[in-house]
Amino acid sequence: MLKRHLLGGPVKVGVGANRVATANLFFEKYGYVDYRGSKFFERTYLDPKMGSHVGSQKIGAAVLDDGMQHWSLCRDLEIVMINGLMPWGNCKLLPLGPLREPLTAIKRANIAVVHHADLVLEQKLKDIKLVVQEIKESLPIFYTRMAPSYFFELRNISTKMPLGAVLDAVVLCVSAIGSPNAFVRAMEKIGPLFVDRFDFSDHYSFQLKDIHMMRERLRQLEDKFGYKPIVIVTEKDYDRDPEILKHLHPFKVLVLCSEMQIIPCNGCNEDSFKSLLKELLEV
Repeated sequence: MLKRHLLGGPVKVGVGANRVATANLFFEKYGYVDYRGSKFFERTYLDPKMGSHVGSQKIGAAVLDDGMQHWSLCRDLEIVMINGLMPWGNCKLLPLGPLREPLTAIKRANIAVVHHADLVLEQKLKDIKLVVQEIKESLPIFYTRMAPSYFFELRNISTKMPLGAVLDAVVLCVSAIGSPNAFVRAMEKIGPLFVDRFDFSDHYSFQLKDIHMMRERLRQLEDKFGYKPIVIVTEKDYDRDPEILKHLHPFKVLVLCSEMQIIPCNGCNEDSFKSLLKELLEV
């Protein structure tokens, strides 16, 4: 999904079981620009295949997803993301709960971001803020949401369909993501007539048996409402396996595209977020 969105830009996307090793391979292949104070120090590796320096593709910053638990990894900036819908789970560590470290690990963070803040009651947001500030009082806190932008059709990804395309429709939300409730609630706010759902575990790859199960549910919805329902999937689920979803024909499959936005709150907005990043990196 990231490669599709960033195609043609100056970003490289590395995938591998060992993310740190993957990043090191990229550094070795492309070289890097290391920012220290007001000067740039360049390190360029010789590419044996090219026989020349790969200067125009040097890496200036590495972003590691889900990297807080890599204790031995040097980092310049730590941003901790908190799911506003389920911030701490049952407050227990794996395997008894979802936490990989005690909440005191928040002390290592430079910035906290509370995600799905638009789907959470104000009191719950205050409670989350209180927990964070009890651990690290000075930690800046930002609030974000996933804003649905448009749909595209499974068989024609170049088309952009307005969100109103599902108004008064019957939809089946199918997802294998970490926060399916946020996806379903976002769809409900768009305004379909009826929203049904199939939730699978995060990162799950759909199988043909799952397609058969979805088709049976779709036929039930068609019998109940008198017209064909629409299947809605996330971009993440589409990019995991676009081909298998085509087996849902003749039912229409739409892919929901969303954009993460910073919600202005207490003087914290997108501009102040960027300014803070710059300030922290300069320090």
